[in-house]
Amino acid sequence: EVQLVESGGGLVQAGGSLRLSCAASGFTFGNHAIAWFRQAPGKEREGVSCISNSDGTTYYAGSVKGRFAISSDNAKNTVYLQMHSLKPDDTAVYYCAAVGVLAGWGVPTGVEDYHYWGQGTQVTVSS
Repeated sequence: EVQLVESGGGLVQAGGSLRLSCAASGFTFGNHAIAWFRQAPGKEREGVSCISNSDGTTYYAGSVKGRFAISSDNAKNTVYLQMHSLKPDDTAVYYCAAVGVLAGWGVPTGVEDYHYWGQGTQVTVSS
């Protein structure tokens, strides 16, 4: 059974940092891309960052580039999203998602590209 379990969300003041974790099981971690999406109340789910475990390719949305960093620990089957300089606009439920990819494919960035989803973790940034 495929499982993606997010953790690390919480309440933080603007300018603060959080690290989200996505623990994966039930599939071959090394040939999947893992992405972080977020959804704020009343807004569509949007891509934040993705990493391909097949070739290391990464992607960042423009709104988080330079502030967030995605990394993958193949030994722990876990992807991390380190978030710095958080802003109130970063407030959302953060979801991790996974899809199978081969080396050289790059990383899919659309919601519709991903097959497996976690339940989400709330991140709230106060001003």
